[in-house]
Amino acid sequence: MGGGRATIRPISSRDAVTVQSRPRPTRIGLIAGWGRYPLLLAQHLQARGYEVCCLAVRDHADPVLAQWCTKFAWIGLGQVGRSLHLLRTWGVREATLAGKIHKVTLFRPWMWLHHFPDWGGVRAFGPHFLFRSRDNRDDTLLTTVCREIERAGITVRPATAYLPDVLVGPGPLTPGHLTRAQWKDIAFGWQVAKEMGRLDIGQTVVVKNQAVLAVEAIEGTDACIRRAGELCASGGFTVVKVAKPQQDMRFDVPTVGTNTLEVLAAAKGAILAVEAEKTILLDPDRVLELALRDRIHVVAVTERDIAAVG
Repeated sequence: MGGGRATIRPISSRDAVTVQSRPRPTRIGLIAGWGRYPLLLAQHLQARGYEVCCLAVRDHADPVLAQWCTKFAWIGLGQVGRSLHLLRTWGVREATLAGKIHKVTLFRPWMWLHHFPDWGGVRAFGPHFLFRSRDNRDDTLLTTVCREIERAGITVRPATAYLPDVLVGPGPLTPGHLTRAQWKDIAFGWQVAKEMGRLDIGQTVVVKNQAVLAVEAIEGTDACIRRAGELCASGGFTVVKVAKPQQDMRFDVPTVGTNTLEVLAAAKGAILAVEAEKTILLDPDRVLELALRDRIHVVAVTERDIAAVG
């Protein structure tokens, strides 16, 4: 616990080795959701000579993405058939997903008029939304997306296979030492968050004095932290964000960045603990700057750290 400073370093993984060792594809399909991650990935791929063919999810993706892509098109959440047609037309044989999909979109009035499903979307998601024969958990829906893409003969790979440096290594990112009580809160939050992840409810838990203040569900991490701040006006709480025990690294990988730190600071939180080697950390220099400014401890922990708490 609390060893050397954490680093943002490449993670040795079969996916990363595979990408480097096989003949490099000239085109990568990018299905882009919300956040900076798709933009950073597109810039990285273009700088390394790839042609980036982007399907940008409407109401989510940043329009600036188009500047870094050879091909670019907006898609609705239900346009599975059109998406696959575009990827095949563009000659894409390998694709990746990056960025968050705000699941609350699915429950807004008249959502399907804006993200109107085509026949491919009806065929893929009909069992979920029309016939109710399948659940609508994140893993279930995103696995369905990956399955449809791979049925079209396109391999879906984790975005971290192309940009492994965004995964944070173990250890503290900020100076200073955590107290025994703070480590106990981290360990407590870790166990709760892992169980919530196993149930595919959320990846983030906010705790104080080994009591749960807030649990992430459909609203997302930022809203979860804000709610904890409203319920615990004195602040000083700990945010724990982990990968699911069954984490599929092709999608929904835990991600934190500057916005997380700003929300945490506004809510008067004290600690951000993330799972090492399975969490994406965006803009690490700026994150560190904000953490130091607002006196927030940021630490990347492992199962070994949690076991050592006792």
